[in-house]
Amino acid sequence: MIVTINGAAHEVADGITVAQAVRTLTAATTGVAVAVNDEVVTRSSWETTVLGDSDRVEVLTAVQGG
Repeated sequence: MIVTINGAAHEVADGITVAQAVRTLTAATTGVAVAVNDEVVTRSSWETTVLGDSDRVEVLTAVQGG
């Protein structure tokens, strides 16, 4: 199935979770926020939130700097 992650189309396996999708983009374990179809997904729900075909995922990582 195809999902859009940070504006780019990705072919992913059926049943992929938010947690699995995040791991494909970043190894960061903190400072990461995720929204699916414009709804924030809490970190405690990442492992159980399954993505569907055509879902839009935004993965944001905090960056230090000044």
